[in-house]
Parts: sequence; structure tokens; C-alpha cells
Amino acid sequence: MNKITILFFATLRTRAKRSTMELELPNEINIADFKKILITKIPALEASLHHTLVSINKEYAFDEDIIPEGAEIALFPPVSGG
Repeated sequence: MNKITILFFATLRTRAKRSTMELELPNEINIADFKKILITKIPALEASLHHTLVSINKEYAFDEDIIPEGAEIALFPPVSGG
């Protein structure tokens, strides 16, 4: 198992009702599968996770990226501006 730390920012923090969380994941899991697991733990995030920006160890990540052991995952809601 792979123990990771998750950081929630802005509206995701409000929906998750926390700023951080530790979670154990199977080894060699990608971001897409991580999101599915996270939704089972925090259903209030389901509507947001499809558009959420994700970073692994302070570098932006995509759904197909594998999460390394002991990673820090940060979740950011999409930002709009003009």
C-alpha cells in the first residue's frame, strides 16, 4: 500500500470539510483511479473532481500519471478570470 497526503484548496477544502487528509492507496495507481477512490471517501467532491487541477509533489499531473510512494497530492478547483 502507498500512504499519501492530500491537500485541499479553496472550494474543495470547504466541500471536503478539511484541509488535509492521509489515504492509503494501492501501489501503481493513477490519478484517474485515485479520484474514484477519493469520491467514495468524500462523496461531496464528486461534482468537482472532473475539473480539478491536480499536482503530485508540487508538479501538475494528469489522469494517466502514476502516483509515487509517499506522494503529496494537491487538489485545486479550476480558476477563471478575465
